[in-house]
Amino acid sequence: MTVFILVSGMFTGTHIWRDTAARLTAAGAEAHPVALTGLEGPGAAPGDGTDLETHVEDVLAVIDSVGTAAGREIVLVGHDYGIHPALGAADRRAERVGRVVYLDANMPRDGVPALATVPDQSLRERLAGLAGAGGDGSAGAVLPPPAHDAWPLWGSTEGVAGADLDQLTALAAPQPLGTLLQPLRLTGAVDSVPTTGVLCTGNGTSIEMLQLLVGFGDPALRALVDPRVTFFELPTGHWPMLSRPAELTDVLLRAAAGEGHRLDPVDAERGAHRRQFLLDVPDVPRERHGTVDLYLPDAAEPRPAVVLVPGGPVPADARPTPWDWPTLSGYARYAAGSGVVGAVLDHRLHGLADYGRAADDVAAAVELVRADPRVDADRIALWFFSGGGPIAADWLDAPPVWLRCLAATYPILAPLPNWGLPDGRFRPARAVANAGALPLVLTRVGLEMPEIAATVEEFLSAAEDCGADVEVIDVPRGHHAFETRDPTDTSREAVRHAMRSVLSHVGRHDTP
Repeated sequence: MTVFILVSGMFTGTHIWRDTAARLTAAGAEAHPVALTGLEGPGAAPGDGTDLETHVEDVLAVIDSVGTAAGREIVLVGHDYGIHPALGAADRRAERVGRVVYLDANMPRDGVPALATVPDQSLRERLAGLAGAGGDGSAGAVLPPPAHDAWPLWGSTEGVAGADLDQLTALAAPQPLGTLLQPLRLTGAVDSVPTTGVLCTGNGTSIEMLQLLVGFGDPALRALVDPRVTFFELPTGHWPMLSRPAELTDVLLRAAAGEGHRLDPVDAERGAHRRQFLLDVPDVPRERHGTVDLYLPDAAEPRPAVVLVPGGPVPADARPTPWDWPTLSGYARYAAGSGVVGAVLDHRLHGLADYGRAADDVAAAVELVRADPRVDADRIALWFFSGGGPIAADWLDAPPVWLRCLAATYPILAPLPNWGLPDGRFRPARAVANAGALPLVLTRVGLEMPEIAATVEEFLSAAEDCGADVEVIDVPRGHHAFETRDPTDTSREAVRHAMRSVLSHVGRHDTP
């Protein structure tokens, strides 16, 4: 018999598992939701010493209460914050736990507190300040639960019925700060336990996105290609036990049986982002100036420039960095071969908290390019790719007169639900209302990841509402990063079309 031990996330108690637990029991399994100290309703009293260790002990108590008869395999399910006490307990009872399920949860690491996974960046900083002010800063302190309309700040509520959201709010409990500020301690014993990740696509993540990130060579993600690691997707928001309990039950039962998708091992030297650019481009002079590469045309007089902004986040230790990837250098060489300066920058977008400094890097790179005597400073285009898209909001919100065109290729044009970016910035779908007459060129791929495609449609809808000048170039059978993944005639023509459009706006009309 499979025994499921269910650990809830922030502000929530055993009540959220009611439907899922009943379905698991009906399927012949056992289900034991864990009552975490201080989280069983708004009137719960956590006590001054409630911290992560308290919740680890809560989970251990349930594990130890389960019989050890042969054939009784424990599957430990951690939702959201709940993965931290779940992992802490599994590390101490690795011989008892048959599988750990990460239910729309991050990947905790030894020595890192759960605070690092709080989606709201400004809140993380405030709580970190509490910790720095007085030891753990948490004695008796709590984080109030969200108001009814604030739950989306903690994860997408897609699919959650109104009555369920009402109850989620009514039964929410304050989160003891010690549970967020105390570092997780792992010995490494849990590394031997098979795992399953259940990804809620409505909350902004998917198997395809994970595969792409693994391909970038992030050392923190190497463990995900272990054959003992499986994945499932659920087309819903962050609370599938409320929005899709039947589907969640099926996934948990299949996970217990060892089913699920396995990621492909990726040789970083042959990852999709490292493949050859789909067009033959000229070998033009390249100069590196700090964090900007200039690809120079054969011209005596100053020429317009196209500044190419890479996507991300990409790990800080990834090599080569995106400005040396064939896609960005391919576009830059193509631009230089067409008579304009191609510029590629190397920004510091290594994590979701880095958008501010990456935006500063873009602004500094643009000024460096405009100051170069070989550049016509009054004829500049900015071209954003993939995860660099949110940075475009700054330029849409207040376009300078010398910005002649803004382009975006398979971009993310609104923060994904689980990003926790500040509310007032990095939202091109909002900023486009202020773009005025700025020409916009958007390359859209038909096989885009759904969570990204939704941001593009949001942007286009907003652009239509405000009458923005948007030219859409479609690649119907193209994937994200189609320039190296889908070298078809249609893809090649899409790149040529986009380049012709962009360069026509900065004043060059002789692109091939």
